[in-house]
Amino acid sequence: DPQQLELATSGKRKLRRFIVIDEVVDELYGSKVREYFEENNVQHKILALPTTEETKSMDLVLNILQEVQNFSIDRRTEPIIAIGGGVCLDIVGLAASLYRRRTPYIRVPTTLLSYVDASVGAKNGVNFLQCKNKLGGYTPPVASFLDRSFIQSIPRRHISNGLGEILKMALMKHKGLFDLLKSHGKYLLDTKFQSYSGSANHGDAALQTTRIAIETMLEELAPNLWEDDLDRLVDFGHLISPELEMRVLPSLMHGEAVNIDMAFMTYVAHARGLITAEEKEQIIQCMRGLELPVWHGGCSWPLIKKALMERLKHSGGQPRMPLPTGLGVAEIFNDTSEETLERAYKLWVRD
Repeated sequence: DPQQLELATSGKRKLRRFIVIDEVVDELYGSKVREYFEENNVQHKILALPTTEETKSMDLVLNILQEVQNFSIDRRTEPIIAIGGGVCLDIVGLAASLYRRRTPYIRVPTTLLSYVDASVGAKNGVNFLQCKNKLGGYTPPVASFLDRSFIQSIPRRHISNGLGEILKMALMKHKGLFDLLKSHGKYLLDTKFQSYSGSANHGDAALQTTRIAIETMLEELAPNLWEDDLDRLVDFGHLISPELEMRVLPSLMHGEAVNIDMAFMTYVAHARGLITAEEKEQIIQCMRGLELPVWHGGCSWPLIKKALMERLKHSGGQPRMPLPTGLGVAEIFNDTSEETLERAYKLWVRD
């Protein structure tokens, strides 16, 4: 709106911003963020919060909304800014969607996982009754600001965690991305996804992998933003992992739980004859190269059966199981027998 733009830039009215930042990110970058707003003469309130899977609750949403109300924002011209990992972006997205029915918000992801996953799409939510993201909605941000320099300060395990979601897109949609991960996985972990002038041998693998991962994710999500179509390739790795992740909290991170699910489903694809033994081995070796877990003791046969029953409840009575049919290609299947699943499980545990 030109009038609003004029008002915002004319200096007649001071710019105001409400920022929610993860408390760990605040320790690392909070002074820079404050400096930025002060230098640009922006009146601001920065709320630093512990945003983890354990604190991802409606209570935290209400805490944020109380502070938003106290700060008194104009919902048309003053977007809420979320700076943090996926949990932070999810919580703030839900809070913004509830405040005065919908307040615009901006996502600033600071982990690799949130950079390639939570920054894209419309979903937000919180955990409820020990169930992952049981409360939530579909409210896209007005913008996502992507800056890979945040990633240099996160631990190696968190980089690996993000690589789990990148590998998901590679296995479902992009053989070239799979090859990049296979060739440059260790380099990406070592350099924490930073681009260096001396990285010629790797052809700026960090830029290529993040760009392809985000583009393939957008291709999948954009035509189906509100999930009207329940057949979704991006659900690969997300059939069993929600149950597993919540059961063993906090021992597994999201991308790790997703990878364990993907490893099992790779065995299912092999048991069905969709991929060769060599392709199965290539996938598992790539996962190991990215330092991702390929099995977990908590992922028992009863847990798998329970998770798949939950899946049937929430996906229109069909399992809608995305499975690789090669490297970088996949389809959705509704006819995998329990006998096949059990055979795949036994092979997976044995290996």
